[in-house]
Amino acid sequence: MAGRIRAKKYRKRVVFWLLSKDRAEAGGHHPKHAWWQVMCLTGVDYFSTLGYQPGIAALAAGALSPIATLILVLLTLLGALPIYRQVATISPHGEGSIAMLERLLSWWQGKLFVLCLLGFLATDFIITITLSAADATAHIVENPLAPAFLDGQSVSITLFLIGLLGAVFLKGFREAIGIAVFLVAAYLLLNFIVICAGIQHVWQNPSVINDWQRLLFAEHSNPLAMLGAAAFLFPKLALGLSGFETGVAVMPLVKGNPNDTEAHPRGRVLNTYKLLTLAAAIMSVFLLSSSLVTTLLIPLSEFQPGGAASGRALAYLAHKYLGNFVGTLYDLSTICILWFAGASAMAGLLNIVPRYLPRYGMAPNWARYSRPLVLVYTAIAFAVTILFNANVDAQGGAYATGVLVLMSSAAFAVTLAAYYRRSRRGTIVFSLITLVFLYTTVLNIFERPDGVKIAAFFIGAIVLTSLISRVWRSTEIRAEQVQLDDTARDFITAASHHAVRIIAHRPRTGTLEEYLFKETEMRSDNHIPGSDPVMFLEVKISDASEFVETIQVEGVQIGNYPILRARSAAVPNAIAAILLEIRDRTGNIPHAYFGWAEGNPVQYLLRFLLFGEGDTAVITREVLRRAEKNPENRPSIHVGG
Repeated sequence: MAGRIRAKKYRKRVVFWLLSKDRAEAGGHHPKHAWWQVMCLTGVDYFSTLGYQPGIAALAAGALSPIATLILVLLTLLGALPIYRQVATISPHGEGSIAMLERLLSWWQGKLFVLCLLGFLATDFIITITLSAADATAHIVENPLAPAFLDGQSVSITLFLIGLLGAVFLKGFREAIGIAVFLVAAYLLLNFIVICAGIQHVWQNPSVINDWQRLLFAEHSNPLAMLGAAAFLFPKLALGLSGFETGVAVMPLVKGNPNDTEAHPRGRVLNTYKLLTLAAAIMSVFLLSSSLVTTLLIPLSEFQPGGAASGRALAYLAHKYLGNFVGTLYDLSTICILWFAGASAMAGLLNIVPRYLPRYGMAPNWARYSRPLVLVYTAIAFAVTILFNANVDAQGGAYATGVLVLMSSAAFAVTLAAYYRRSRRGTIVFSLITLVFLYTTVLNIFERPDGVKIAAFFIGAIVLTSLISRVWRSTEIRAEQVQLDDTARDFITAASHHAVRIIAHRPRTGTLEEYLFKETEMRSDNHIPGSDPVMFLEVKISDASEFVETIQVEGVQIGNYPILRARSAAVPNAIAAILLEIRDRTGNIPHAYFGWAEGNPVQYLLRFLLFGEGDTAVITREVLRRAEKNPENRPSIHVGG
């Protein structure tokens, strides 16, 4: 017995710890940090691509690598950056482009559309965690100084790194940001030193430039042909665009001005502009310079799988020109930042997902809290790592697909926003950027269709689990609060002096005769004393795909009949919430009267799940039974007819 009591206390402490602090719900109060610190958190993903981007560019474009990288940089500065500055302006609370597109569609088609985008977002962010950890593992295992017993342990090492990342986030955001600042500063400094060493060697050996030029003109007759070929090849370099979506996803962490309001956080938006602009500028300089020096100084054969520069071009230069000590430091910094690259993805998931799924009723309530979500995401990352055997190449297509789909959706959302505010210039410019992103996305899908397959798995899993959760939670109260106008409050106050009898009614003509007929029918069917006054309650469907809401109740009088009117996503749940509100305000147990529903009960159940109405009396009672465990305090449901 004593052992059971101790186990129960332990479970309570664990649950309390999981559901305390760092509440990751929409509108929650997150600890705020300076914009440059948050830039480092998102930058561990964005900047870490320097570890493998020059090698990818060399393999994809060969001697054209610097030109293809230049096109990528131009797309970053003239395309992605303006797009995400607009996203930050329109959705300053971290909702991102998904929220912008959500507003275009209501009801279930809007929810399913958002779930599909969340599937691509999950693909991008989860694969960021697993791919980066797997790449860090590859750097560990392939290092010449690594002990022999690490051979063949790639999966185990990757799982350990992912678990370590999850442990950091279980501790809190503050610790994650502190680690990110240190890693980014050290990594960028070492990259700067290595690239400068490469530039110095090029300066001392100008013949490598002549060799590169001869190779270019041997393959392409003129500069225009080079640009055309590079434009066709640059989509293969798309991983260099990662980081923008997380940059806006973690906006709630950015400290704004003291006079910012939640509705208009102008300071936070301006600081996010600085975050995005500086990150893009830093990355553009490093991408161009690293691509140039690696192309000039490393033979193309070394970039091939199994070559000394495969996946580690800058590390190759560090060892060659700065010695093994600096080269080893560079390897260690690369391993650390690749391990922690998943931090920006984890932060993005913790900020975005709770804004949608719990609000749709498509996740348990604990999904509003960060620690349980960290455990879930870590478990998913474990499964993906085992499924792909910690193979970097096998996950690259899914990563690029997720990045490009999200960027295309952001560009499309910004284009529509410009169109709706009647900005002709903005519409044209952003339409062109959208077409470029769509072209890049489609080309990437054809090149690597496995990315879409993996994304489809995530989409299917999210939709399926979301619908199961929605059905499971369908009989919850689902109302954050019930707000009454003055007339409705007066009606309820007047009813507190006698038995509270409420007739649930679906209005048709809204005439006095209709209410008179309904009263007569319900008094007869349910034996309501003629001396007891009645009040009507009418609930109309708003958007049945919504889940949690604030119910606004309006009081209206027709003849001598007091009527409470409300709109809600689900009629039975709203009636139950209003009955409980009346009970709490009057101190009396209200009696609600319904007529029997005619028809197939299964059909009514489906109507309730999809359209928010069905066999109202039965479902209302079940909602009340779940909300109020004590039958003596539960509003009474009467069905006659």
